[in-house]
Amino acid sequence: MAPGSQRPHAADPARLDSGGPVDPPYPGDGGDPCGPGAEDGQRPLRADAERNRRLILDAAAAVFAERGLEAGFEEVARRAGVGVGTVYRRFPDRDDLIDALFARRLDELVALTARAGEREDPWEALVWFLEESIAAQSCDRGLSEVLGDGLRGAERLERARERMQPAVGAVVARAQAAGVLRDDVAPLDLAVLSRAVSQIGTEATPDLWRRYLAILLDGLRAHPDGPTPLPRACPDEAELARVAHKGAPGRRR
Repeated sequence: MAPGSQRPHAADPARLDSGGPVDPPYPGDGGDPCGPGAEDGQRPLRADAERNRRLILDAAAAVFAERGLEAGFEEVARRAGVGVGTVYRRFPDRDDLIDALFARRLDELVALTARAGEREDPWEALVWFLEESIAAQSCDRGLSEVLGDGLRGAERLERARERMQPAVGAVVARAQAAGVLRDDVAPLDLAVLSRAVSQIGTEATPDLWRRYLAILLDGLRAHPDGPTPLPRACPDEAELARVAHKGAPGRRR
């Protein structure tokens, strides 16, 4: 949000988006008890407020997937069928909404990583994980931007790494123990590579990234004569955050 600007308040219909429904004051939406903290189990959401929250999250997931994290709250409200004031009450700041969405997407990514570890063949497990994680990012612009927001989203990325790295590390270690993955590849390398490959594609060729994944997989495979030496070590987490931030777009609030 630009300096000096003010967020519209639900009780002031004149300042709300004219393209979507206008909300009544708080009582019509479940009241202030459904504000920050209610989702954390401190106070339960009323049924209508919980319904609105789910509508907003579903709509935001679709809008951000298509347009990225800079998409307006007005569009989210229109898709959800609520007034824009409801969106602001549930999520007073854009980062609040992104955090809620990322928590859901992170659960999905963690489950995906765990499913990769259940596959019997170590190389197939690695390939399946890369395909699924790249596909998830390539078709969801918002998720891709969250994972690439290395400095502003540092806490989100740290949470993601804490939950995903053990499972990804197990997939990597198992493939290396089986002799099918070069032994100088680290779990964080896969995070960098999957993000980079996921950016390849256009509206006309949305699956172009699959060509480069095939090339990548050939580079990841272990060979009898040993791998080509890598010119640098895997970046640490701080350096990875700086690399991600370099390509991340700015965001409004």
